[in-house]
Amino acid sequence: MGIVQEFKEFAVKGNVIDLAVGVIIGGAFGKIVSSLVDDVIMPPIGLALGGVNFKELAIKLKDASADGKIPAVMIKYGAFIQNVLDFAILAFIIFLMVRAINSMKKAEAAAPPPPPPGPTNEEKLLMEIRDALKK
Repeated sequence: MGIVQEFKEFAVKGNVIDLAVGVIIGGAFGKIVSSLVDDVIMPPIGLALGGVNFKELAIKLKDASADGKIPAVMIKYGAFIQNVLDFAILAFIIFLMVRAINSMKKAEAAAPPPPPPGPTNEEKLLMEIRDALKK
């Protein structure tokens, strides 16, 4: 089997396609969480802390050049705080989703298996013929 054929089989497997869909949805979901943190959660926290805008929190290591060609060198710890909150919220939501999926799988596994199907009409007829031949 050639490498192209192996790659084709790998690429069209359901798991790879599911993974691709998950990555795309995850990217969009990440934007939603970022908006939640930036636009909904952080403004009230900043207001409670005296009107602080977390995006602007930084430590200036070096001023910008006078002509403006070289920007200031800064450690932007406010952006880092927002990214940590983004991660924490996203991780918690994913935890809740995985927990819900696992509980559904456990409920599915706990359900008793269906009883095996009885013999078909053809099988019953064949059993009658067998029994008649034995006599």
